[in-house]
Amino acid sequence: MDITAKSWCWQKKGEPTDLILKEKRIRELGETEVLIQNTTIGLNPVDWKLIGWGHPEWSADSVPGVDGAGIIIAVGRKMTHLRIGTRVCYHTDLSKDGSFATHTIVSGYALMSIPDKVSDLAAAAFPCPSLTAWQAFSKVPDMKGRNVLVSGAGGSVGYFLTQLLINAGAYVSVTAAPKHHDTFLKMGTRNVIDYKTADWKDKIKISLNGNLFDAVFDTVNGEHAASLAPLLGYYGHLVSIQDRVEKAPLSAFTTCISLHEIALGAFHKYGSHKQIAELMQDGEMLLNKIGAGILSQRQQSVDNFENLPQHLAKMKENNTETKYIIQIR
Repeated sequence: MDITAKSWCWQKKGEPTDLILKEKRIRELGETEVLIQNTTIGLNPVDWKLIGWGHPEWSADSVPGVDGAGIIIAVGRKMTHLRIGTRVCYHTDLSKDGSFATHTIVSGYALMSIPDKVSDLAAAAFPCPSLTAWQAFSKVPDMKGRNVLVSGAGGSVGYFLTQLLINAGAYVSVTAAPKHHDTFLKMGTRNVIDYKTADWKDKIKISLNGNLFDAVFDTVNGEHAASLAPLLGYYGHLVSIQDRVEKAPLSAFTTCISLHEIALGAFHKYGSHKQIAELMQDGEMLLNKIGAGILSQRQQSVDNFENLPQHLAKMKENNTETKYIIQIR
């Protein structure tokens, strides 16, 4: 195999615009790996964060990027069951070269086939936010008829999670900026609260008519998630998506809440083959629901491959609900 990939390469901790476009020769595939010719790249907050922080296993010329979509053009020795030319999307192992390139090597076990009714743009926008939302949703059993809060629902993860909860029959309240309120009310949420209102917690308690939440999903950070613990009732669930709650936020042997952390990227290292296969199957199920119009994604902002660093910098600066995408032509 003699293929060279145009790759946006990381050099040191810095800004997205510090990435350098280089030609990188594709190494030989491992026996369980596949080579994807990317058509589309999904940009995520974790991308600009890692460019700024660095990664323990990165060195100069490492390629960032967690989400991509494209076609399989080569397979490792043990991956002969995968068909060349199949459209797939993926979430990469952050310790290896990622999706910010024309070609990416990924595990053959960590691929999702793209349904015919789903575009490459939609598929590239899918893995990181939607699988994160799915993992958060899956932490709490039997949501039908339960009172649930999604804190910070305006972003891609919260937006997708809210739909999953509503479709499961939960009574969903969300906190979001006022510009999102109409969208969530039309979606079927019970309450939409502006999180910048000083007494929003008191208002949302009143709306529950003396009850408390069975589950709270927080997309802000661990400290913010911990501050929401008093909104949970007995045996409630506190799911911290953006961070983790380091210490029990309430006294022992009182409401007995359960704490949950979400770490999508960790499945590459810590997930069993069975767990990874199940997650990919779940992802394909969700993609089919997107194709059928049952679930929707955020509005997209699309740019070309040559402008990837500038587009990622724009995403970082704006910090909006818009999903930023790169298309390779």
